[in-house]
Amino acid sequence: MNTPPSRRKPPPEAEPSPGRVAAFVAEHRAGLAALAVLVAAVLAGWAAWSRFGDGTRAHPDVVLLPDAVRLTGVAEWVKGDMKVEALRNASLDQGLPLDDPELQRRLARAFDIHPWVRRVVSVELMHPAAAVVEVECREPVAMVAWQDGLLAVDAEAVVLPSADFTAAAAARYPRVTGIESSPQGTEGFPWGDAAVEEAAAVAAALGPDWAALRLVEIRPVRERNLRMWEIVAADGNRILFGSAPGRETAGEPPAAAKLARLKELGPTGGDGRLDLTGEPREPSAPRSIPAG
Repeated sequence: MNTPPSRRKPPPEAEPSPGRVAAFVAEHRAGLAALAVLVAAVLAGWAAWSRFGDGTRAHPDVVLLPDAVRLTGVAEWVKGDMKVEALRNASLDQGLPLDDPELQRRLARAFDIHPWVRRVVSVELMHPAAAVVEVECREPVAMVAWQDGLLAVDAEAVVLPSADFTAAAAARYPRVTGIESSPQGTEGFPWGDAAVEEAAAVAAALGPDWAALRLVEIRPVRERNLRMWEIVAADGNRILFGSAPGRETAGEPPAAAKLARLKELGPTGGDGRLDLTGEPREPSAPRSIPAG
């Protein structure tokens, strides 16, 4: 029987001599020292942040609190606290870190969805933590009779916060009756009915002269198989305003001409009902009596 050849043991690996390690350290001393300093700085920074970071982020200089937000452009007819309402409804009333890259957009969005805001003009962030938000408010033009009360709308038929109006304040606006629909959304959204849009446009056209002309009501009527608008004066006289502004039929005067004629004649200028939808008649020339 042959004996298998014995396996040779591999020669042991040479261990690095202390001299070679020392030489490596000596050669890279500057780099190793810099690395050690960097690691020490990172560890120290992490330790400091762990200890003081929460306090730093909560410092009023870097956290935007509601009191540091200034709102401009609020209209005189807005009676509620728009800033408080907007921040609360958007859950932004607990303090916001100034280093949040989305902070400006979040603030703009919070005010943009408020029912009184037509648009957000600008949002400016400052340090120490502060912000200035400028808005443009919607303007009420009419009160729409709905159910047992009134709902305020602007010229675009957007439903406004009616809780901001007292009964006396609401009475100063044109009152729209004869609307059978209900709002399709909440405050800050359009009513969703073309009739309300037309009525709001009529109210906006008459608004500046509404009180002076002693007008009290706007209501829809059917004329010539079309929806037109009739205005009622305080003395009960009726004025056929006709189509809403921008929806005039062929030959119908524009809203500005109707208003000018109404101001010239007054709401009692007709025989019980003044019709503004036709061209005013020119006075006939006087006839001479033939000489006998």
